[in-house]
Amino acid sequence: MRWSRLVGVSVLCLGLEISPAVATEQLVIATSPSMRIPVEALGRLFEQTHSEIRVRLFFDSGLDIRRTIAAMENSSIGQYFIGSGPIHLVAPGGDELITRLEWRYYVLPGTKRPFAEVPLVMVVPEALVDAPTSFEALVKHETLRIAMGDPELTTLGQRTRQLFTTLGLWGHVVHRLDKASDTRSVLDHLLNGEADVGILFGPDAVQESQRIRIVAVSERGIIPPVIHSMAMERYCPNRALCEEFLGFIQSDEAQQELKRLGYASPSSQSLKKKE
Repeated sequence: MRWSRLVGVSVLCLGLEISPAVATEQLVIATSPSMRIPVEALGRLFEQTHSEIRVRLFFDSGLDIRRTIAAMENSSIGQYFIGSGPIHLVAPGGDELITRLEWRYYVLPGTKRPFAEVPLVMVVPEALVDAPTSFEALVKHETLRIAMGDPELTTLGQRTRQLFTTLGLWGHVVHRLDKASDTRSVLDHLLNGEADVGILFGPDAVQESQRIRIVAVSERGIIPPVIHSMAMERYCPNRALCEEFLGFIQSDEAQQELKRLGYASPSSQSLKKKE
């Protein structure tokens, strides 16, 4: 029952309307719902220059992606997930799962390609004129209330505390923090006047750009980055196509699109293709 339900609601066609006669091959990417926007955008860009390819996404949470791939690879009827075809690429949210999949040989070792980092950003309501322009400036703006995720409950809060601590700011801001239960609550507190500035992940802030503006972005290297990568599934039916897509996601064109969505490019060292 569970698999048939996923067939109905979890596979999404992307990109332009391409006639069946033109779209002769599909490229299926298994990804987490949290990665829908960036992976969907990459798929659309790729289709613009590959009219014969239709990119499709299969959505599932991290551990369920692992179970789906394991069931597919161990199936006695061939490498087909829930009867709908092969998976070409895997892009779960974050690199930890890809490392596990590589270790279990569910994805091909050496094919992992980092394509995006997730920065922390400081945001303010559009109406705030005298806004700080860096995280360090929060020391000077000592009356500003700061909305952040609860570090005991959220990854956002943990990373915000880590950033403030590394920058030597925690002692200056701890008494004026407004801790929220999740990302949405940080935004609500900010827009409802309970805080003057908020700390969010870049992609979340960009999605709310009509109501808030970004005034500062965390610099790379201050805290360990959150990196998103993609890798080739072990039984990928067209390795040449997969290699092409993996190269594409690190291209300047793809990186500019991801930047528009609030992501940062991985370091040049990370972007180097493994020999």
